[in-house]
Amino acid sequence: MADAKVIPFDEDRPRRRSTPARRVRVAPEPPAAPVAAPVGPEPVVEAVPEPVADAWDRRIAGGLAFLRRRITGEYEVDDFGYDKELTDQVLMSLMRPLYDKYFRVEVKGIENIPKEGGALIVANHSGTLPLDGLMLQVAVHDQHPAQRHLRLLAADLVFMLPVVNELARKAGHTLACAEDAQRLLEAGELVGVMPEGFKGIGKPFGDRYKLQRFGRGGFVSTALRAGTPIVPCSIVGAEEIYPMIGNSKTLARLLGIPYFPITPTFPLLGPLGAVPLPTKWTIQFGEPIPTDGYAPEAAEDPMLMFNLTDQVREQIQHTLYKLLVQRRSVFF
Repeated sequence: MADAKVIPFDEDRPRRRSTPARRVRVAPEPPAAPVAAPVGPEPVVEAVPEPVADAWDRRIAGGLAFLRRRITGEYEVDDFGYDKELTDQVLMSLMRPLYDKYFRVEVKGIENIPKEGGALIVANHSGTLPLDGLMLQVAVHDQHPAQRHLRLLAADLVFMLPVVNELARKAGHTLACAEDAQRLLEAGELVGVMPEGFKGIGKPFGDRYKLQRFGRGGFVSTALRAGTPIVPCSIVGAEEIYPMIGNSKTLARLLGIPYFPITPTFPLLGPLGAVPLPTKWTIQFGEPIPTDGYAPEAAEDPMLMFNLTDQVREQIQHTLYKLLVQRRSVFF
């Protein structure tokens, strides 16, 4: 087959004589100046939220891993029985709704707690039941930038109760003795003590926010030996959760407890009367009192211990009065 011949459409038209094109010299354009980038804040890139399904998958996986470690015993506790994993994932989660939603705790002066190293936090004690110690523990962990753990010194009675004993040990609490407190402080732990003891927690409602005797100043001696600061702490709101209007000494003696509280709701309403009133709490940490400037033999000086104990007590009492004046209402 012969090659096809392409015939243009304008072949029949007369062709014009082409003239040579004139060459025009065009001057080269100067190079463009670089455009400076606009000066201003960098654009903020918003974090993409994690899908709900992925979040639940992660939680379920973490929960199953936690249960596996519990069953197989692949978890660690220290010499005092403190279980950090159980405290962070279970015990704190159980106390946090009470802290955030029920008592609506407001924390002030958290910067007075050191970021690292040992320190002794001394607080007032009240409320018929020791809920103030538990709320203090949550406050230190959740509000401190380093999420530090507070190791509370508890009375003998706490470690005589079957279930409470085990939970207290797991949460990091230990017996209120100088030896244990000094070991914890020297190990760089935060130690909490409430020197009023049962005298403070079991005092009548008419004596609320009036500090009881702080004992012989054993906590000051412990801080002096360890060379750690003392951080005064004032708690407002715990006095009103169980207004103690009476004390049945006969029942207390039969049950082997320091006091048997009588409140407007307990024992009149039975178990329902054991529900605390939803008061508004404020926890304020005062300026630390240093002890590292004293000589080692200062821990044996009774006059120095008395003066430091009185200083801590007066600072806590003064802050309590100040917070009470600022408080709008018991419940708001």
